[in-house]
Amino acid sequence: MADSYHHGNLRQALIDAGIKIINENGEENLSLRKVAAACDVSHAAPYAHFKDKEELIEAIKANVTDRFMDKLLKAIEGKPTADAAIIAMGRAYVTFFSKNPDYFVFLFGKQNITAHLKMNKEYKGDYPPFLLLRRMYLLHLEENGLEKTVEEQEIELIKIWSIVHGMASIACMKGVKSSFNWNDIDERLLT
Repeated sequence: MADSYHHGNLRQALIDAGIKIINENGEENLSLRKVAAACDVSHAAPYAHFKDKEELIEAIKANVTDRFMDKLLKAIEGKPTADAAIIAMGRAYVTFFSKNPDYFVFLFGKQNITAHLKMNKEYKGDYPPFLLLRRMYLLHLEENGLEKTVEEQEIELIKIWSIVHGMASIACMKGVKSSFNWNDIDERLLT
């Protein structure tokens, strides 16, 4: 049996067990019964925290997103410029997913991520890591005194996101071998 739950925060233990099950066996093999067994609690115990598998998956999505955001925020902490912050975010993005490839598949392959690329309005409910990138990009424009049309901004933001998302995707692919250390990305790949 997986790591047993003995005391403390059962909700978090169920989320952690769910992540482990997804990482080892895929989302399709996740069930409340399996997370209960992994935590060594009754099959009914998860229902005190989640009404069904979908609610557990949403909690896992929030947990993974929070972990991802934490890495991104730590990466940009203390950076002197938006340009330095964007490069640090790129490194953190690729590193986070290269260390957690199942999270990449879980978040971007199976879940609904909302990201409005339109630059003339910020939308509530957009994926928090995307909003952080968008804010850093707009700060980059301001710090460098760059005047861009809304369309040019959107194109550049898509390019920036595509670079790091593409690298993270490659880093998560099984069987892809590279001389690059995905945990310490060469800055040349990000500029």
